[in-house]
Amino acid sequence: MGVVNPRQRARLKRKKRIRKKISGTAQRPRLCVFRSARHIYAQVIDDVNGKTLACASSVESAFRKEGKFKSKVDAAAFVGKLVGQRTLDQGIGEVVFDRNGFLYHGRVRALSEGAREAGLKF
Repeated sequence: MGVVNPRQRARLKRKKRIRKKISGTAQRPRLCVFRSARHIYAQVIDDVNGKTLACASSVESAFRKEGKFKSKVDAAAFVGKLVGQRTLDQGIGEVVFDRNGFLYHGRVRALSEGAREAGLKF
């Protein structure tokens, strides 16, 4: 992978520290967030069985059908609502939030609040 960027190295260090403490189960899976410069991705993962139960991102067709968003923060909130609805459709109401080493601020926070609005508890 060849990580040389100090900011990226710091994020991966935080990620490792977080993942030591949290793990998703079938009853309470892990909601994992990845944020790139342009897009945002969210997955609900059962770590025990190694399965992704639900996912949503800003690159899928359901997101594009909504049209343009004012900002990336608004787009992240919509992705949070999408993943929240899909998780609830699977019969899962509670998750563990994994910010994946990103700071709980801006788009990561908007995604988690969107998932909470959809009805997820964490």
